[in-house]
Amino acid sequence: MEKEELTRLHATVHGKVQGVNFRYFVSENARRLGLHGWVRNRFNGTVEVLAEGKRNTLDTLIKYLHQGSRSSHVTKVDHEWQEASGEFDSFNVRITS
Repeated sequence: MEKEELTRLHATVHGKVQGVNFRYFVSENARRLGLHGWVRNRFNGTVEVLAEGKRNTLDTLIKYLHQGSRSSHVTKVDHEWQEASGEFDSFNVRITS
């Protein structure tokens, strides 16, 4: 994948998304899709996602973010598109910030 083909998704997921395996749901789907980046809980109760890949693959990830894990209840997903940096070589779960 060339850098020019990549884009970056920065998303914030609202709802019942902490304590329900949401981060692991996101990381498993992102890895399966071949995306790079990270997911983490925020102290305000949201989950933040930063992922890089092809736009159509990131669109699929957004669908998963809206769907959520089995025990979650997503009320809103805010997202923005940014320029990819290519700084990630995997997809990880990060600590709460």
